[in-house]
Amino acid sequence: MAQKNLIGGEWRDSNDVLEVQFPYDNTLVDSVCMASQQDMEDAMARAVKGFEITRKLPSHKRSEILQNMHRLMTERFDELVEAMIMEGGKNRKTAVGETTRALQTIFVSSEEARRINGEVFSIDWTPAGENRQGFTKRAPIGTVLGITPFNYPVNLACHKIGPAIAVGNPIIIKPAEKTPLSSVILAEIVLEAGYPPEAFSMLNAWGRDTEVMVTDPRIAMISFTGSAAVGWMLKSKAGQKKVTLELGGNAGVIVHNDADLELASSQTAIGSFTNAGQNCISVQRLLIQKDVFEEFTDIFINKVKALKVGDPRDAETDIGPMITLNDAERAENWVNEATNAGASVLYGGERHGTMFPPTVMTKTAPDMKVVCEEVFAPIVTLAPYDTWDDAVATINDSPYGLQAGIFINDMKRIMDAWDRIDVGGLQVNSASTFRVDHMPYGGIKASGFGREGVKYAIEDMTELRLMVMNLG
Repeated sequence: MAQKNLIGGEWRDSNDVLEVQFPYDNTLVDSVCMASQQDMEDAMARAVKGFEITRKLPSHKRSEILQNMHRLMTERFDELVEAMIMEGGKNRKTAVGETTRALQTIFVSSEEARRINGEVFSIDWTPAGENRQGFTKRAPIGTVLGITPFNYPVNLACHKIGPAIAVGNPIIIKPAEKTPLSSVILAEIVLEAGYPPEAFSMLNAWGRDTEVMVTDPRIAMISFTGSAAVGWMLKSKAGQKKVTLELGGNAGVIVHNDADLELASSQTAIGSFTNAGQNCISVQRLLIQKDVFEEFTDIFINKVKALKVGDPRDAETDIGPMITLNDAERAENWVNEATNAGASVLYGGERHGTMFPPTVMTKTAPDMKVVCEEVFAPIVTLAPYDTWDDAVATINDSPYGLQAGIFINDMKRIMDAWDRIDVGGLQVNSASTFRVDHMPYGGIKASGFGREGVKYAIEDMTELRLMVMNLG
């Protein structure tokens, strides 16, 4: 029996059913009912009613609901891990890590629910403001449509659900079609945790059908995580509603000649290939100062060779399958295009079904897809550079600007990088993939705008309201 959708507290099935297959061997895992247009209409209508309840919930109650959610997720930890392994081919290490982080996201949300403060400030900076006092507070914005991607389906859903509950917004979650099962578990948890049922819906739906919610005025905000092409398209159709976009990248990492090469190689070997490279801040472009290029490359290749590729159910596996055969074939085609144009493969590159090995390339050119586009696969390019300015210019030579990393011990250059590298987040002596769930996370340029990280998502999910009191 196919898994159902949750529509404002009501579980519903449909005749439109999507089969979910295990990416490693294509076996059937489960199936889910796909939401109808009526389901979406009812979810939005119930959210409007739910908002009249949630906007009045005191902070201690919102925090308590999130604490309940944290407890229930802890109880169902292994179930969430298994769902992600089977629906998305995520290796067990990464699935455990993601579920652990999702717990932290919800825990931080329960804390931040008690910290949504305003301020009292002086109005009398000018004569017109004499005898007046200013006050601000943050008010919930209304129904949030949260659209989540396949690569981190639990934690990235929690980055939308947690802040929405923390402020008292209704939320409709639309998971990725490729990974629908883990969101069914999350929906069960939210309902059991005690959030008013009218205020939460989880709709497994085809992307093409979701436009009705994107354009509907009852949706106050869209929080989208996914590809740049889809994100900017949705924004163009969203009208006056608030939109936050967490999109893609082709992250660059600089390894300067004073870096700790053991540290740099260890962190970038992991950062290039975690989750089979299906990570928007995955290390894609490694720039190494020419004096240490050969030494770094030798160390790095040895680190990559030590990674275990195989069945994601195996606790020792580091790299499992890509999400679909089409994605693996695309990665293979991009590598072949680059090699035909003069690039070299130092390691990997041979696909076997959905399994694509960790692949290291060099002698690439800026116009090759493996360099200038988001590869979203276990592929990294290595290139030498001459001067520090060359490296900074190369990092910035990208339509994206999500995160970057630098390995260097020169504080002057570290501060220069913070000023000049055009990204939302700079990691120093760490790979571009570093993220903890309370920090502000987001990008610039084609990588989107707005920030996640619970406190910062709360700011986006609320409206600042001013009151000025005449004391005269």
